Amino acid sequence: AWLLLTAAVAATAAFGSASAYSSRYVGATLNHHGARHGGRVHVGRSDPPRARSTLAMGLGVPDLSTDPRIATSRGMQAFRKGDVAGSLEQFDAAIAADERYTLYLWQRGLSLYYAGKFEEGAVQFRRDVAANPNDTEEAIWTFLCEAQTKGFEAARKQMLKVGKDSRPIMRMVNELFLGDASEEDLATAGHKAGPGSRAEFYALLYLGLYNEAKGDAVHAKGYIQQAVSSAYGKGNPNPDYMYSLSVVHARERGW
Repeated sequence: AWLLLTAAVAATAAFGSASAYSSRYVGATLNHHGARHGGRVHVGRSDPPRARSTLAMGLGVPDLSTDPRIATSRGMQAFRKGDVAGSLEQFDAAIAADERYTLYLWQRGLSLYYAGKFEEGAVQFRRDVAANPNDTEEAIWTFLCEAQTKGFEAARKQMLKVGKDSRPIMRMVNELFLGDASEEDLATAGHKAGPGSRAEFYALLYLGLYNEAKGDAVHAKGYIQQAVSSAYGKGNPNPDYMYSLSVVHARERGW
């Protein structure tokens, strides 16, 4: 009985800790994504899905396996550690627990890209944009997935049009992918923002991704390595999720 009670207390504490983590990183997902870097949340058009927890062993201990928030949080932690396959297992578990998560899991789309499941990734991102038509990054990631299966020019022709992003650097990134701005334009904008700035990091990251989509591995590697070395995220114990993505990208490519 003592062992069961100890397990119950430990599980409850873990649930509370994970819920706090989830509220910081997953809340944006359910409220039509929110900003990945600042915790800002777009106002959702419907209430976010609520967790569906059960009680284990009759002791009032939450069964974390059925809580989609916890699964999403675990998936994000796995991805940050470079466990792409493990992150997908958790994101899929979140959807299995609550199918409404299908519309909001941009994190799952990123994991699908690095798992080489580009068609599934494109489907995920198109769903996300349908739910939030002002999401610039999801439109770009749709492009990135489709460039791998349909080619760069075909992906550009069918690139999703979205509303105006509040971040100037992301507006320019979007223009680059649409063909309305040059790589030099984006690189200059990032440089002007200053070393270690958010804008500089995002410029480097998306220049790397853009060159990968074009099939230019040399320039892609250079930009991604600069993004990884950026003071924006390097050394930060709790960096932007997209900074973690740049690290995962470099590892997956052997850079």
